[in-house]
Amino acid sequence: MESSANKKRAPRCVLYSHDTMGFGHIRRNILLSQAVLDALPNAEVLLISGVREAGRFTLRKGVDSVILPSYIKTPEGKYQPRSLGKKIKSLVRLREQIIYSAINAFSPDVMIVDNVPRGAMRELDLSLPLLSRLGTHMVLGLRDIIDEPQAVKKQWDKQENSQAIRDFYSTIWIYGDKKLYDLRKEYHFDAQTNKKINFTGYLDSAQRTQSDDNDGLLLGNGNLPYVLCVVGGGQDGFHLAETFARARLPEGVQGILVTGSMMPEAQRLRLQQLVVGSAEKSIVGFMAEPLKLLRNARAVVAMGGYNTVTEILTFHKTALIVPRVSPRLEQWLRAERLARMGLLDCVHPDHLTVDYLSNWLAGSHRFADPRERLDFSGLNFVAESVRGMLSSERSLSREEAS
Repeated sequence: MESSANKKRAPRCVLYSHDTMGFGHIRRNILLSQAVLDALPNAEVLLISGVREAGRFTLRKGVDSVILPSYIKTPEGKYQPRSLGKKIKSLVRLREQIIYSAINAFSPDVMIVDNVPRGAMRELDLSLPLLSRLGTHMVLGLRDIIDEPQAVKKQWDKQENSQAIRDFYSTIWIYGDKKLYDLRKEYHFDAQTNKKINFTGYLDSAQRTQSDDNDGLLLGNGNLPYVLCVVGGGQDGFHLAETFARARLPEGVQGILVTGSMMPEAQRLRLQQLVVGSAEKSIVGFMAEPLKLLRNARAVVAMGGYNTVTEILTFHKTALIVPRVSPRLEQWLRAERLARMGLLDCVHPDHLTVDYLSNWLAGSHRFADPRERLDFSGLNFVAESVRGMLSSERSLSREEAS
């Protein structure tokens, strides 16, 4: 008879992200999956992602993905199907069943849920009791800033997030440094929630494993320095993109604009018309590995998504942030605080003009080194924490469900 020791299997981890705006969630989860494998090279990691572009990212051996039919978020903050059908309730039912089936078959030892305790549109509600029965160690991962305090309270009360955290989660990771923003003080979470919070530090994108794909490095004139403009997924980035396309570049400098694959086609065509015939400016849609361009850019102009900003800080880039201010103030709060710390510049989108941007690009800027002011040890924290969770006797002695 086969002994139980021979039936022991590799530890398993699921990383879930709902992905409705941009690609920061999937990029963060890929970085986290790398930390898991650095901690336990034999681990099996399953990404559950809500954006179809997730299939175009490079994954390490030991990592694979389930890609859900996509939601998209309107400028008003409402969810709707990105492509499949017109009824959001039907799409929610489909997604929650796919998630449940994947979790039931995979039987993870650890699940890290990105940002939304009950999932987008409560699509994790079906799976949370199953995860509890499986004894899965549940981790909620939050960005450094969610929104202004009143908005967070209203949202969390409506979504009954605190109850879900009490019932199903043992740990909350904040991917940030409390010196910038301390959620425990700002959001007045209940005592049980606050006890579960750990500040990991920021995730160091410089440690991200890169593919050998060189697309993006071949844009423009490789002999000239360039400034880079990125607008996340692109669905609400046209104002910044158009301003950049019209802006005057310093002599001898080229401009590269990444519009994102979610920008409406009519807006993308308008941008192409603005730069047609220009030897100085290049436009590209989706790019799975923007770090290749960001790392070598002379300066970066960007919206204020969490991942983009932390990548800018990681590489100590000269940057101007033009944050989204609706339907939430998260990006503005982050950019304004970082600007006060002397780490970058920011401007309210209402004040962004062609002249303003042209003058900023032509100016000389000196910023403090982010690594001297903020903690960037997040990946080490995650690796050590996961090693502790997945190396436990309970995890390693679990038998295959099949």
